[in-house]
Amino acid sequence: MAIIRPFKALRPKPELAKQVAAKPYDVLNSEEARREAKDNSYSFLHVTKSEIDLPVDINVHSREVYEKASQNLQQFIRDGILFHEDKPSYYVYQLVMNGRKQTGLVGLSAIEDYFSDVIKKHEFTTPEKEKDRIDHMLAIGAQTGNVFMAYRDVTELNQLVDSWKGTHQPLYDFAADDGIRHTIWMINEDLAINEFTSLFQKRIPNTYIADGHHRAASAAKVSRQLPGNKNANYFLTTIFPASELAILDYNRVVKDLNGLTHEEFLKKLESDFIIERTNEPYAPPQLHDFGMYLNRQWYKLKAKEGTYVSDPIGVLDITILANNVLDKLLGIKDQRTDKRIDFVGGIRGLAELEKRVNSGEMKLAFSLYPVSIQQLFDIADSGNVMPPKSTWFEPKLRDGLLTHTFDS
Repeated sequence: MAIIRPFKALRPKPELAKQVAAKPYDVLNSEEARREAKDNSYSFLHVTKSEIDLPVDINVHSREVYEKASQNLQQFIRDGILFHEDKPSYYVYQLVMNGRKQTGLVGLSAIEDYFSDVIKKHEFTTPEKEKDRIDHMLAIGAQTGNVFMAYRDVTELNQLVDSWKGTHQPLYDFAADDGIRHTIWMINEDLAINEFTSLFQKRIPNTYIADGHHRAASAAKVSRQLPGNKNANYFLTTIFPASELAILDYNRVVKDLNGLTHEEFLKKLESDFIIERTNEPYAPPQLHDFGMYLNRQWYKLKAKEGTYVSDPIGVLDITILANNVLDKLLGIKDQRTDKRIDFVGGIRGLAELEKRVNSGEMKLAFSLYPVSIQQLFDIADSGNVMPPKSTWFEPKLRDGLLTHTFDS
């Protein structure tokens, strides 16, 4: 059963919360982070993307970047921008985007559960990305990246969260510049803390990583490097009921046609797909339909019966695309390492796919139907992993509002 515990959060003064709150480090490149933090000395990007305060040409994985992150975090604390909570607490974190609401419980999950598979995973991680977060955590003595998790709904737990929201005033309540509303309540009463802890231990056999596999894996490895630090045996998570979560599409762009002409590529596609031209950008309305943008033309693709298998992995559209197009026709066998492919979160829209292709940077793009939360659970429960970049969750938690430090 799932082990969670409250923690003494490092958090901003209420009047500074909106300025401190920052998009997750891994959804922005350095240039985008510089623009986001421009004229905002309170932005937590100065901690999570500290290269923005160093020369533009610096190696983002250099020792100087991690040292700068530590310096910036300590300066935030000295200046009173951030402070440590006196008492270990849980927090309720609600996000509202386009009228859709999702509410999760913020606390610490046990590294022991990560290793024992109580915490289920559905993606592989890459050593380079893990090392970046390991070096960052060790340098600053904290975990800034909140791991987005899910659980199968338990009515009693959902009601407890709703009751707390309805009877307490929030710590923070603001709309970010992108229009997403962030509201956080603190749970600091002993009876309620014990009830939440007990419910997870009794009623939640598994939690599932939805977004943040690298953050979780890195935290797990940091715990092994800090064997005497009890705080490092837990990592920062926000856990949502599955019924409130939505997964967006996660699309692909490819640099070249592997030596094929447009006509040759389309001809080869016909063996596995029904192809139809369309004059409009195409977002697939159902499983096994795909959109493709090539040579300034959109196409509808439908996978033919018998060209895929029906097991939990084989039935995924990302698997069908990987097997029947990326590998078979384009020679892209490992999407994690092949530099010819890139990934575009559905939040950026189909216009971003057109932009990447029309600029000449990429040759073609594919739009996919989103994976469902049930598919994610099925695959994680089976012990399998999805192809890389299979899920895009939105809205995303903001960094800087609640940080887990190893010395608290």
